[in-house]
Order: sequence, then structure tokens, then C-alpha cells
Amino acid sequence: MEPPSRALVEEFLAEKRLAVVGVSRRRGDFTRRLCQELLRRGYDVLPVNPLAAEIEGRRCYRRVQEIEPPPGAALLLTRPAVTEQVVRDCAQAGVGRVWLYRAAGRGAVSPEAMAFCRAQGMQVVAGLCPWMFLPGAGWIHRLHAWLLKVGGGYPGQGGSSPSGSAADSGREREG
Repeated sequence: MEPPSRALVEEFLAEKRLAVVGVSRRRGDFTRRLCQELLRRGYDVLPVNPLAAEIEGRRCYRRVQEIEPPPGAALLLTRPAVTEQVVRDCAQAGVGRVWLYRAAGRGAVSPEAMAFCRAQGMQVVAGLCPWMFLPGAGWIHRLHAWLLKVGGGYPGQGGSSPSGSAADSGREREG
């Protein structure tokens, strides 16, 4: 995957009302810690998990389509096997900006989800962890960012067209 532009990352993070899809019911889970950090930073976090009624003292939605009014963006912390359905849910709910989380392993990224987003013209940040872009992030997140910079996978000024569509930001590298 080609990294998205830095502008697309910043546009996503400027959206303060976020559906956070796949946040765990387990308190110590990384997804919960990320959710807590977003709340601490003033984001209006809308947790989505079909198996939970409440997360971090907030109502938990079963599906993105239940959220009224629809959020401006959705952060997907899901398994790749369900990500395609979740991006379809986002499109149906009118959410045109999604972040397919990844730190290690595949994260939420799936080829099927990327193909759907491309076809729908959705804006996508794929294959990155949002924590490394938050000001004042801890050393481990800064290290993660540095490793991506060294390896060429960190968002720069290029990486996607001004539209920031998945067709431009989530394209697989050829060769």
C-alpha cells in the first residue's frame, strides 16, 4: 500500500466526532486505550461494538447506521474479515471518511474493503495507527512513526490526490 498524504491524515484527525468501530469490551485492550486517549483529547467518540451496551461510560452502538446524526468519520479497529461489511455500513450511513487501523499485522486493512472504498470514492487512511500522529504521543508511538519514516511508509506531502480518495491513497504498489 502506498501511504496516504499527510493532509488526508490531518483532515481525518481534525474531525472531532468519530465512530470507533471494533473497540473492545476488555478494559486493558489497546483499542480501549486508544478510545480513552481520543476522549482525553476532546474527541466525541461514538463506540461501535454489537456485543456491548456501553464503553467508557458512553452508549455503544451495534452498527454505524444507528448513530444519529452520522459521524464525520469512522476509525475501524476491526479484524480484516469484517472490515468490508463495516465500510459498507459506513457508506450506507453517509460516512465518507474512514481510517483502517494497523500497527502490526494486517490490522483492519483488507483488499475487499479497499476495493469497495475505491469504488465509492471514500476517503481512506489505511494501514497506519492514528496514535503516532497525535501531538505529544508517547515514545513508543514516536518510535513507530520513526520506523515508518525510515522505511518509506510514513505519510508525506504526496501519497494521494487532493481528493484523498481510496483510489489514490490505498493503491497497492506494483512490482
